[in-house]
Amino acid sequence: MRVGLAYSDARGRVFFDAAKTPLADGGIVRDVQPAELIPLPEGAVVSMLPGRSPVLGGGRSVPRRTAIGVLLPAGYTRTLLPAFVRKPDAPQLPLFGYTFACVVDDELAVAAMRTDEGEDWQPRRFAEGELEAIVERRIAIDPRNRTLAQLSICAREYGCFTAQNVFLERGEAAIPVAPKCNAACVGCISELDADSAIPAPQTRIGFEPNVDDLVRIGVHHLERVDDGIVSFGQGCEGEPLLRSTAIAEAIERIRAQRTNGTLNLNTNGSLTKSLQRVIDAGLQAVRVSLNSFRPDVYAAYYRPTGYTLENVLESVALAVDAGLRVSLNLLTHPGVTDDRAEIEAMETFLRAHPVSLVQTRTLNIDPDVYFARVGRPAEPLGMREALGRIRALGIGLGNFTHTH
Repeated sequence: MRVGLAYSDARGRVFFDAAKTPLADGGIVRDVQPAELIPLPEGAVVSMLPGRSPVLGGGRSVPRRTAIGVLLPAGYTRTLLPAFVRKPDAPQLPLFGYTFACVVDDELAVAAMRTDEGEDWQPRRFAEGELEAIVERRIAIDPRNRTLAQLSICAREYGCFTAQNVFLERGEAAIPVAPKCNAACVGCISELDADSAIPAPQTRIGFEPNVDDLVRIGVHHLERVDDGIVSFGQGCEGEPLLRSTAIAEAIERIRAQRTNGTLNLNTNGSLTKSLQRVIDAGLQAVRVSLNSFRPDVYAAYYRPTGYTLENVLESVALAVDAGLRVSLNLLTHPGVTDDRAEIEAMETFLRAHPVSLVQTRTLNIDPDVYFARVGRPAEPLGMREALGRIRALGIGLGNFTHTH
């Protein structure tokens, strides 16, 4: 089995050259072994990387050919990046997760692992006008619910699965609550610096949803989905713990009407006392996002205001000790997540505070931008090794929340 070059022309058409061997970037640029590759998954998207030339064995680039990357569907974790030479006028890449791709036996292959599966997270296809009709029927039941109107935008325009679930009445349903944030993530999908070279792919919610709206959405979902999940905190907003009082009231009122299902919070974990307030109100599950267990790497990406990684880890420990189902939303990036120092810091924390699940999330960002912020690894051990170390601790590994 031979690894060959897959590349694009200036018009975005993909070509193969099996006689040339491409290199990949795992923090260091290196050869790729066939065992590291899987066939192109269904739902994957091939993307040209403008202004970037692929790198071949020996470190040579191919200036008149354009490098490609692949955007993976849910349920897969990226293990290597495309290796490329960036031209001086190359634009910054949009906020997607670019995975190494090549040709094997005249078919595209990618550097990735299947790390989760579930019917509710498979690529969704709707007939023309089907989703819009479903959304309209749900909104007609609660036409003055401003939060529901926001979710209709997320469901239709952004294709957000958890927003769609509100209208499809299935699985994990999204409820955004907070327009403000106490972090300024370099790769934030809803609000970037004013001088950013790229636009944010989504528009952040511009108002504070009232508790009545939150309660009506949550109760409606649990009335129709016996094992459903109601999740506060979504990608289209800031940090939900900044509105912990509203979330706590919503949880108490939802639970007064419905005892089934799970009430979950997605958060950066920055405000431990606020998290305690929500736990006291009846929160059952929490998913805490972070990119690293090392303070300098965490701060370089999150750019937190008024808190540190220590506060985040304190919140995780609090939730574990309180008996919640605790997940980590681990923003993974080859060459960072799998650096020996990172793996050892992760193992030290998780041994002391064993969470239920680590959900790997491909960090959607231009690799050059991320490496410039957090640095390249001293000793990358490989993403497969990093994920194997999590499993070796007896902790679940996946990509998303399941209802059972």
